[in-house]
Amino acid sequence: MFEITAPVLIALLILIGIVMFFGAMAVRRIQLRRTLGTFDASILTPQGKWMMVIGRYGGGHVDLLRFFSVSPVPRFQLTRRGLDITGTRRATDEEASRIPPGFIVVMLNRGGEELLLAMDYRDYTGFSAWLEAGPIAGSWQI
Repeated sequence: MFEITAPVLIALLILIGIVMFFGAMAVRRIQLRRTLGTFDASILTPQGKWMMVIGRYGGGHVDLLRFFSVSPVPRFQLTRRGLDITGTRRATDEEASRIPPGFIVVMLNRGGEELLLAMDYRDYTGFSAWLEAGPIAGSWQI
């Protein structure tokens, strides 16, 4: 008979763990993409690195969840109030290798702080419409 030695068993368990992790990531991504108001993007982190995220619109905020993760907790959250689009631009040569091809860079201002978010142009049109359709200041709340 074939005997499973300890190193083979450990390697098999590690392989099963890796497959389960990627399976959980796939299930999470499928679940997120089923809901309306999700989009793929990249954000420039405070450390100066581009991070791929999945954006999800909420009532008054956009949740940005890590792309390569199984966590349901958003890594960043952008509230609609006080968030303004200051412009868009094409990715620089340096940025082009760090964000997906065809993405535009959206320049945002949040209380004097500049944020950069890269996304597909179609997703940008939805994002800008969502941002502009915010509640009117002083509107009634029920």
